[in-house]
Amino acid sequence: MKTRFALTGAQVFDGRDLHDGIAVVVAGGQIEAVLPEDQLPAGVTRVALDGGILCPGFVDLQVNGGGGVLFNDAPEVAVLERMARAHAGLGATTILPTLISDVPDRTRAAIDAVALAVAQGVPGIGGLHLEGPHLALSRKGAHEPGCIRVMQAADLELLLEAAKRLPVLIVTLAPEAVSLEQIAALAQAGVVVSLGHSDCSCEQARAAFGAGARMVTHLFNAMSQLGSRAPGLVGAALSEQGIAAGVIADLVHVQGPALQVALAADAMRAGLFLVSDAMAPAGSDLASFTLTGQRVTRAGGTLRLNDGTLAGADLDLARAVRNLLGLGVPVAQALAMATIRPARAAGLGHAGFLCAGADADLVHMNERLELKAVWQKGQAVALSPS
Repeated sequence: MKTRFALTGAQVFDGRDLHDGIAVVVAGGQIEAVLPEDQLPAGVTRVALDGGILCPGFVDLQVNGGGGVLFNDAPEVAVLERMARAHAGLGATTILPTLISDVPDRTRAAIDAVALAVAQGVPGIGGLHLEGPHLALSRKGAHEPGCIRVMQAADLELLLEAAKRLPVLIVTLAPEAVSLEQIAALAQAGVVVSLGHSDCSCEQARAAFGAGARMVTHLFNAMSQLGSRAPGLVGAALSEQGIAAGVIADLVHVQGPALQVALAADAMRAGLFLVSDAMAPAGSDLASFTLTGQRVTRAGGTLRLNDGTLAGADLDLARAVRNLLGLGVPVAQALAMATIRPARAAGLGHAGFLCAGADADLVHMNERLELKAVWQKGQAVALSPS
């Protein structure tokens, strides 16, 4: 017997606009109808929300860990389940587990684990993001330098095979570490090629976009910066039409003024979206962890190696949305950057929007945009520590 209920009493954000007086009817894990509250059919159980906003579940395309575990440490289905559960409790009902630069066997294991999790219907796993290992050593960030390498024929073959097995595959790479022909082959196979951890010139970035790359990973971070005579990857990302870019809006990785400049440049393109770049502590009380043999400490809203290097972010998308509001971003735009924009950028057609026929992945927030409740395929989710 399928559970059927209607959520009422909150503004509804459908992925584009805010609406008043709307009810969302949920049945069998999907949204059955979105209609005026006064048109609800008789007999539908009403669940009255105390104001605030009801929106689609957040979509996070860069999730390294959560719930106290890290994907690189153990690329297994059980770890994916734990990560997805922790992030659902933070409002991200669809995530792309992210493996940072590692050895080939670990990459294969990550592909196998995500393929199996998807086949088993693990809630919240939308695909896989491979961040590296084909990066620029000069922009390695917290990645293990011994794992970073130029793409070889065997690497390309592995990725092309993975694209056949996974619903979504994002691969972050640096133009310096691959050929345009390799980028084209990946794009033609359906891989979302994202540029990142790169010292490339604006011209090199544009050549990669021409070959099929269509995304940029954590804008501003670990990449060539915007200069008047050397626009770099940042300049290419903000000036090229049709390019999406993730941004870590914790106000540490990208401070407010830089974020405002990016938002202004993106106003007509609507390509910027939010990512958490979350690590093991997300959704837990974990104070430190080990990343590729290096100790990372959680303090002051950041995650840092012993030398001060940022190692992922201590962030969830609800807080990122609130940070945008504090910079004057309209509510609907901030919410779109956590829902429909990343879903479209990755090709996750089933996520990020609220309409009849979509999965009932829903987030309820109060007027301060603090999480009040989360549903994943119509089932209530326990909130995680934030």
